[in-house]
Amino acid sequence: MSIYDYSAIAMNGKEIVLSDYKDKVVLIVNTASQCGFTFQYQDLQRLYDQFKDRGLVILGFPCNQFADQEPDSNESVQTFCTLNYGVAFPMFQKVNVRDEQAHPLFTYLASSLPFEGFDETHSVAKILIPLIHERHPEYLPGDSIKWNFTKFLIDRNGKVIKRFEATTDPLDMEEYIEALL
Repeated sequence: MSIYDYSAIAMNGKEIVLSDYKDKVVLIVNTASQCGFTFQYQDLQRLYDQFKDRGLVILGFPCNQFADQEPDSNESVQTFCTLNYGVAFPMFQKVNVRDEQAHPLFTYLASSLPFEGFDETHSVAKILIPLIHERHPEYLPGDSIKWNFTKFLIDRNGKVIKRFEATTDPLDMEEYIEALL
């Protein structure tokens, strides 16, 4: 299996088969507009601008599963991302990324590489980790997606190469992206 076996609905309502991204390096991110990590949109766009001509595509998948941090409509999400962060990479309609209702792509991604833990020195982690322990301990077991802005780096053959948790800032992924390009 690879990401090419899946499809998703773009913000414009069109179904996109991920095999459309064959021969591209793909970064898949579950996002949210009201999250402590929302600032990562800026650096995701920066990475996209820097590497898109060399074959990088970033795919954003808004998700409202984590503390209701993406409550607005798909149209509002798209407007927010464009106006506030200049997001020009492809965005898809909201999906679930964990549990029984998870989009099959995210079930596949989460099962492809294990959860390796959060960077506990990250400034937002000091809020996130206690919050998960207190309010959502069910998120901790296994390799499921734990929070917004979990990122999966995919090679040009559709294989999941690296998983980055929310506490990994996008610019810290640059060397991994460069190696695949």
